[in-house]
Formats: sequence, C-alpha cells, structure tokens
Amino acid sequence: MNSVQQRLADAGVILPAAPRPVAAYVPFVRVGDLVFVSGQIPLCDGGLTATGPVPSKVTVEAATAAARQCVINAVAVLSDALDGALDRVRRSVRLGVFVFSDAGFEGQPTVANGASELLQEVFGEAGRHARAAVGSVGLPLGATVEVELVAQVS
Repeated sequence: MNSVQQRLADAGVILPAAPRPVAAYVPFVRVGDLVFVSGQIPLCDGGLTATGPVPSKVTVEAATAAARQCVINAVAVLSDALDGALDRVRRSVRLGVFVFSDAGFEGQPTVANGASELLQEVFGEAGRHARAAVGSVGLPLGATVEVELVAQVS
C-alpha cells in the first residue's frame, strides 16, 4: 500500500467509484503534468449529503463535512486519471470551493477548510494549495458545496 493510500485509510476514507458527470463535460482533463478535476458535489452512496444554503438550511459544520466529501470525490476522479497511482501526485496546485450561501454569509473559507485539510492530511506538504472560496446563489442539484481541483502529477 503506498503512502497516500495508507493516509487515506488512516483518515477513515474509502474512495468511492469516481462520480460520473451529471451534464455535458468530462470528469477530468490532463494537460502535460496537470490534471484538472471537474467540480464535484457532495455525492455519497447515490445521494447528496447536503443541499441548500448555508447557514439557513445547512449548518457550517455540515457544509464543512460536505466540502470534505466533495474533495473525496475529486480524489476518486484523480485516482481514475492516474490508474489508481495516487503516489504520482506531486502537488495539489489549486482548489476552488463554491458554497451555496445565504446573503450576508461570510464563512466560505471555514467551509472550504473541510476540503483543504483533508488534502493536506492525505498528501502531506504536496496537499498544500492555492485556493478560492466563494459564495454562490445556487449550485448543481441544490448541492451545498462544489469543489474543483488542479493537481500536478508525474
């Protein structure tokens, strides 16, 4: 078991099958040594773990957990892109986190930490990344969070 797989296990993460697109796009695109993972919503066992805006319908804590699920799905797509060899990830370059937010909500960075912290736990220093955490008036299927990932690979 490679170190990334061991760290996933240590974090209590079992990668799901990579989610399939819900519209007209591909799960990832590789350009040179970069893999661009399409936006992932918090799908788990065929359903969304959180829907609606933060904080009126979804607590910050639940949204943070949803962001973690989003990045788990993104890592599953990245694993598919690398034929399961996650040890080939050299750097998590950029994370984009979109949070379905009520007017006036400013806690998007806190929600985004659910994704960021898992990447750092699993990939170590290579999991540190640039990030945008933004509010949105809505997301696909009413999801509370959507996460996109760019990773440098060998």
